[in-house]
Amino acid sequence: MILPLPAGEYRAYLFDCDGTIADSMPLHHVAWQQALQEWGCELPEDLFYAWGGRPVADIIVDLNDQHGLAMPVEVVARRREDLYLELLPKVTAVPGVLEHIVESHRRVPFAVVSGSTRESVTASLGALGLLDRFDVFVCAGDYARAKPDPEAFLRAAELLGVAPQDCLVFEDTDMGIQAATAAGMASVRVPDPRLR
Repeated sequence: MILPLPAGEYRAYLFDCDGTIADSMPLHHVAWQQALQEWGCELPEDLFYAWGGRPVADIIVDLNDQHGLAMPVEVVARRREDLYLELLPKVTAVPGVLEHIVESHRRVPFAVVSGSTRESVTASLGALGLLDRFDVFVCAGDYARAKPDPEAFLRAAELLGVAPQDCLVFEDTDMGIQAATAAGMASVRVPDPRLR
């Protein structure tokens, strides 16, 4: 079923990647579990989804604090990323969003605005055969302040040459919706994959 959009004429679509274009959150959770298990740590599924959209480094720091651990942030982050990339052949697209990508490609420009690394985003979209559909990529490292700050969305609008109020954001997390709202953009909430 195609995802209903808010009324209005939009000149650009801005998409989060994980959980929005790619139904990759279950795979990310498996990668987290495998990476953390090596350090005797866990990230329960409910907490994983509650923390959706947060930077990886922040999650590792908070898990260290919660569990009295000293996991090296860069090492764990890299291991989690490598494990996710190994799982990528299993990734699928979010059906309700995929229809909009197929239907609107070439009618309006598309950007990906993600808290994931460019490597992870391009690998996910490549696995789905969608990489060539996007005009702009704004990924971790391309901005200073993560969602819910609007910086990443505003950067994407600037790169597309479209005013923020003319952009429609597709997001699956509260922080992403907050960032879109703060950027002055309309948004559509992609349902939690566990509820689809």
